[in-house]
Amino acid sequence: MGRGGDVDGAAGALRRFVREAGGCAVVDGGLATELEAHGADLHDELWSASCLVSAPHLIRKVHLDYLDAGANIITSASYQATIQGFQARGLSRERSEALLRRSVHIAQEARAIFAEGWSKGPYANHRSSPRRPVLVAASIGSYGAYLADGSEYTGDYGISVTKETLKSFHRRRLQVLADAGPDLIAFETIPNKLEAQAYAELLEENDVRIPAWFSFTSKDGHSAASGDPITECAAVADACARVGAVGVNCTAPRLVHGLILSIRKVTSKPVVVYPNSGETYVAETKEWVESEGGASETDFVSCVGKWRQAGAALVGGCCRTSPATVRAISWALRESDDAVGGDGDRDDFPAVAVL
Repeated sequence: MGRGGDVDGAAGALRRFVREAGGCAVVDGGLATELEAHGADLHDELWSASCLVSAPHLIRKVHLDYLDAGANIITSASYQATIQGFQARGLSRERSEALLRRSVHIAQEARAIFAEGWSKGPYANHRSSPRRPVLVAASIGSYGAYLADGSEYTGDYGISVTKETLKSFHRRRLQVLADAGPDLIAFETIPNKLEAQAYAELLEENDVRIPAWFSFTSKDGHSAASGDPITECAAVADACARVGAVGVNCTAPRLVHGLILSIRKVTSKPVVVYPNSGETYVAETKEWVESEGGASETDFVSCVGKWRQAGAALVGGCCRTSPATVRAISWALRESDDAVGGDGDRDDFPAVAVL
């Protein structure tokens, strides 16, 4: 499903994938959380993307852990990887673009290892569960993620940042990631309608023929982080034929059900949700702290069936979630299917729209 492929064919392939996954696909969980658990030092403005330079083997290991936990979709370590960010560290443009491509290739390598079931070297004893459909999503973080100042959680970029500014910032990055051959492009933690509009126009202008999803972040359950109504943000995704799904990520689990219902008022495209642990990110200290109404892993997973019934077609976790969370999500989805007496391919569940 590369950039030169047929748009309708790519969407059809993604539709089949969602159905093959049982009508609701499992998305992976937090990458940075697991990299730190494996010893990576992410006190860096490049955050998880720093491991593309220093520890690509750890990224591959985390992808494998999520696949082993039941994920149908693994996202590349490119959320905070930008050409501008790498160049600020003294890397050449060529090396910066190579690292973007590498983020996709590492995920593809992990998928190949998992599909094989076991391999030589450090994964000699790694065996997969029964084969299932798996896609690689190229992650594109917001402009605020590049700024590393917490503005991805506010959408406040200042009056000098226009739609054209955002398009110029993201254009080459999108091209490089798309050319690396992912199955999906995940525009994540979108904080405002303006950036969604910039993404939609870039998809059209660059003739990107890989299914994409737009995932917003919300603090109140009604609006994107900037205060733009979530219905208006979702409508931008709905209007773009190259966007196959729309939803929310890095949002408190307690807000997700209402957001799904709001999104479904303006689009028939499938809804993707992958909340964080319920904690709050403090930009000044770059730390996650417990917040009122936060959810334990048990509480989080208990909501999965409700989210699916509300219309979620892709479910996973974001910051501070782990392979254990994803494994529990996978089991919760199976139990949800059993509870309704279905076989995982319910007709009332939205398939990915034709792009």
